[in-house]
Amino acid sequence: METVVQIIFGLLAALIVGAAVMVVTVRNVIHAALWLIASFFGIGALYMLLEAEFIAVIQVLVYVGAISILILFAIMLTRQVTGEGVRQLTKRWWVSLLVAVALFAAVIVPTVVNHKWNLPALPAVAEGAAPAIEPMSGPAELGRGFVFEYMLQFQVAGVLLTVALIGAIVIAFEERSRRRSVLTLAEEHELRKAATQRRGPRAPAGEPVPAAPIVPVTDGD
Repeated sequence: METVVQIIFGLLAALIVGAAVMVVTVRNVIHAALWLIASFFGIGALYMLLEAEFIAVIQVLVYVGAISILILFAIMLTRQVTGEGVRQLTKRWWVSLLVAVALFAAVIVPTVVNHKWNLPALPAVAEGAAPAIEPMSGPAELGRGFVFEYMLQFQVAGVLLTVALIGAIVIAFEERSRRRSVLTLAEEHELRKAATQRRGPRAPAGEPVPAAPIVPVTDGD
């Protein structure tokens, strides 16, 4: 059984790391967001493997169901999502990679080596009896922590998310007001009809009526 768990853990770890690498390497921003969703799903499956079902469900609901959708909405408001004509990497991209790996190793290696893993000792039980294991904290304990112990941090996070949402709406509204408006077929028909009425009587039968010039709506109109 342990061998099967280790194999599943290796597959999930490969999925998470591979999807994370694809997020920062693909040119299309929409594809990067989809790879990010795949990485979030892998993390949720990893929580399920650790028998933390509640955290796995929260991972899927919050990150896959909310954060990813918010990212996709932000991508819809951007231009050049395909990344065509945009340089993906600099000439010396490997220097940044080495610096990032060195900084990560400088932080994680001493932590793993010098940390004292205080694993709780199992209580002594009679021979042949199953050891009594204390249950882990569940949703009730987590909710009490948010309401009592970590209430200030929870409120600050909520205010920050609300401000970020309002700021995104304001930026999108200003971008839309500055963006050039494209006329629809109905608007073109109305413009041609108004121009024809301003020119006066129609031309004789058999002669084509010149098309009215279409004035595009520019910035500030």
